[in-house]
Amino acid sequence: MVFISVSYNYSPEFNSPKNWFKRAQIYNGILEHLSGKNTVINVKQINYTGNHTHNGVHHKFVDFGKKKTFFPLRFNRFIKSLNPDIILFQGLHHPLQLIQLRFLLNKKVKIIAHHHAEKPFTGLKKYLQKIADRCVDAYLFASHEIGMDWVNKGNLLSPQKIHEVMEVSSVFYPIEKTIARSKTGAFGDPVFLWVGRLNANKDPFTVIKAFLRFAEAHPAATLYMVYHTDDLLPDIIEFLKDHSYKDNIILIGKVPNNDLLYWYNSADFIISGSHYEGSGTAIAEAMSCGCIPVVTDIFSFRMITDNGKCGFLYKAGDEIALLTTLINLKHTDLAEKRATSLAYFKSNLSFGAIAAKIQEIASSL
Repeated sequence: MVFISVSYNYSPEFNSPKNWFKRAQIYNGILEHLSGKNTVINVKQINYTGNHTHNGVHHKFVDFGKKKTFFPLRFNRFIKSLNPDIILFQGLHHPLQLIQLRFLLNKKVKIIAHHHAEKPFTGLKKYLQKIADRCVDAYLFASHEIGMDWVNKGNLLSPQKIHEVMEVSSVFYPIEKTIARSKTGAFGDPVFLWVGRLNANKDPFTVIKAFLRFAEAHPAATLYMVYHTDDLLPDIIEFLKDHSYKDNIILIGKVPNNDLLYWYNSADFIISGSHYEGSGTAIAEAMSCGCIPVVTDIFSFRMITDNGKCGFLYKAGDEIALLTTLINLKHTDLAEKRATSLAYFKSNLSFGAIAAKIQEIASSL
């Protein structure tokens, strides 16, 4: 089959294939595994024009010079000229473009729309999503429950086209903890890691408050916080400055992406306070290194943790629920939980597992 991956997002900040490959590796790995049995073409709009084959995928970079095009006839004609069997339509926030593409393509071409954390539209845009739904043959959501939210809100007609497939995967892998900690300098018993933005949705304050209370009875425990946006950082610093156990929380800030390999492998647990995630990239990356997730009981994290079998779920925003979860970790067989987490990642969240699911769905259409 010929798979064409299509994105209508324009990324002018990237002016070379090399930079884009590095940025998109958590997505491209899926396409690379699909290319083992198929012809896979990725069409991407960046500040560069040219063709490059990378790890089995034929990348076609185009630049029509427009940040947003509501009537992308040239782009859609280009996609049609590639003679696709399957369109992997990236994202659900371009319903108008999807409708136009569907009418231009041969009826035998199937469209699989891949959800990327978007939330259902309201108003006129919702009406467009309902029309676009008629043009889609299958949807990929990281969690079936996320897809059902779109159905329940009326943006999608029925659950029949919804498939549970992870959005992204991880390029990281397990290494010896002693080696990792020699790189990061991390210490503690146990070591917890936060990776994510410092904003209201990620809810770092619930995590910090619960952890400080946990540290009172477990003074050897340490929480390292890695973040690339710092909306709430001044408030966090102010909150921590007079606390007796402030030194148990270490604010690292932004680190190079490659260094996350060592941070994930330094930690015993990855912790999150998120109220909503379209998937959960950091959690999947941590699990690929054997890090055990302690995360909120939201749709995507239920899927990522196999309903808590690979980790621990607690109610979002509930400091006491998180504290109770942290206290109960002492009853956990870390080696067994780590092995369970790694096995589930490989069978459900890895590039190969995601590509195999997409292959199966495409073959059934």
